[in-house]
Amino acid sequence: MNERSIVQGTGHGLTLARSHPRTFVPVKKLLARIPDRLRNRYSAAALVLLAWIAVFDEYDLWTTFKLRRQLAKMHTEQTWYQEQIVVTREHLQQLTSDKQLLEQFARERYLMKRDNEDIFVLVPERE
Repeated sequence: MNERSIVQGTGHGLTLARSHPRTFVPVKKLLARIPDRLRNRYSAAALVLLAWIAVFDEYDLWTTFKLRRQLAKMHTEQTWYQEQIVVTREHLQQLTSDKQLLEQFARERYLMKRDNEDIFVLVPERE
């Protein structure tokens, strides 16, 4: 490479070539602060890839966190619904086996009555 090139590639990383002493002083200071391992182009590419995945990807860290929290909530809901299914099946089995319980359920829940009965529904007054 010639003397005028700004960045010169080496096997271990990037170094600045001598072109103008005052022009790239801040860049030299910046490169001096970066560890040697991160000056390697493979490390830099891996770091950029990691940053892209962590921040800009469709499933970045924040989205992954939210989805995991939502999944945990759905698992708790699933167990609650399974418990409710068991309770409902028990009620159904009781209703189908006992005629008096079925009649009581129909009267209370659906306000059903016999032909010779009258039903009075009492509703409390609101203040």
